Amino acid sequence: MIERFSFLAPNFQSQEPRELALLSIISQSFFQPFSIEDNLLVILTALTSGSGVGFNRAMLFRTDGDKLRGEAWLGPRSAEEAKTIWEVLSTPGIGYVEIIEHNRWLLTRQPESLSQIVKPLVYSLSQDNLTIPATSAARKEMLLVQNARQEPLIDPKFLEAIGVEEFLCVPLYAQDEIMGLIILDNAYTKRHIESKDIKLASLCGLMAGNYMYTTLLHNKMIEMERLAALGEMAVFITHQLRNPLTAIGGFTDQLLTNRIGEAKKRRNLEIIRKEIRRLEDVVTKLALFLKVDVRKTVPFDLKSTLLGVIQNPDLTMKSGGIEVHLDIEERLPKVLGDPTYVGEAFRNLIANAMEATAPGGRVTVQGGREDQNWVVVCVQDTGKGMPPAVRDKLFSPFFSTKDKGMGLGLLFVKRVMEASGGRIEVDSEVGRGTSFRLFFRSGQERSAEA
Repeated sequence: MIERFSFLAPNFQSQEPRELALLSIISQSFFQPFSIEDNLLVILTALTSGSGVGFNRAMLFRTDGDKLRGEAWLGPRSAEEAKTIWEVLSTPGIGYVEIIEHNRWLLTRQPESLSQIVKPLVYSLSQDNLTIPATSAARKEMLLVQNARQEPLIDPKFLEAIGVEEFLCVPLYAQDEIMGLIILDNAYTKRHIESKDIKLASLCGLMAGNYMYTTLLHNKMIEMERLAALGEMAVFITHQLRNPLTAIGGFTDQLLTNRIGEAKKRRNLEIIRKEIRRLEDVVTKLALFLKVDVRKTVPFDLKSTLLGVIQNPDLTMKSGGIEVHLDIEERLPKVLGDPTYVGEAFRNLIANAMEATAPGGRVTVQGGREDQNWVVVCVQDTGKGMPPAVRDKLFSPFFSTKDKGMGLGLLFVKRVMEASGGRIEVDSEVGRGTSFRLFFRSGQERSAEA
């Protein structure tokens, strides 16, 4: 006998052990395309997952330089509201996604949300006389505060905002860097914060701190990659534009001297026109590459798109005695993507294949089902192929095997395929040609769900 289990428990079960409930909710963030704010909301949700399971309220501070700034406060505003919320969230069959969506609504409703109370609170982490809650973050210590109104180390404004006698401060840090602070209380159930609560809260705090730290590093890496790409693009554009502009400027200066004959004037104008068209080609290809934005994929007939590309006069004029053979499986299901972008991607691939193939050679475009979910199209030439060192760089920006290539065509194809939910693979061997395999999601999958 074989039993199958999902990684995610779809429904919230109030009778589950608290440890399992916390981890089940937090695990949702690993499977969702959430922002850092949403993932922090997931962790706050795990800490306030209902009566008898978690804390009643969770307050979040995040660091901003040497400041600790209030950002969000998750929880009901009154005992009556708490009772209503817990009754709704205890409904049989309620899912974690519904709980998280409900908590997002709690955070964003204006002006009633608790977050409006915490956002004005800002504390320095560098001054000598720190007060609670800043003390917990600065010293990286969890603090359980009881009889709060008797404690002189608590900031009066914070005490007025939180309005309870007992609360727990959980610092969020990773790699010795302070990322923020979570403050928890049981304002409505009045349940005492026990050692087991503190252990569970510390687990969530460690997860939140490390998540925030890795997100920060990831964002820095993306920014560095973006700056590097901008630098490469600046060099590329300078290289592509310098020669045409220099030629246009030089031949224009000659035309303005009035000391050249009509034949030379005509020659100069033809050269200027040629260089302008070269510039137009650069700008067009750059614009095409930069504007890839497939917001919504739709099912479309791949064979019709391929026929339109192959029969395009611009492509047939470049054939030069090279045969382009189309072999598409009968009754091929529709695929998902943007037909306009996909057509341009195939035009690019087929044109490249024709340029790589000697006169009398052949380019084959073959398509069929890979399995019930995927359709694959292979564009194969009989050219000279390429070594692994060149093949591995094909999708790098501004890398080209052509003398006057821009190095954007294959990267454009890759972006189109990824935006369509597919992928592209390349296989090449010196002396035996090159083949590109494009994998598309079958449109039947979406039709069956509709």
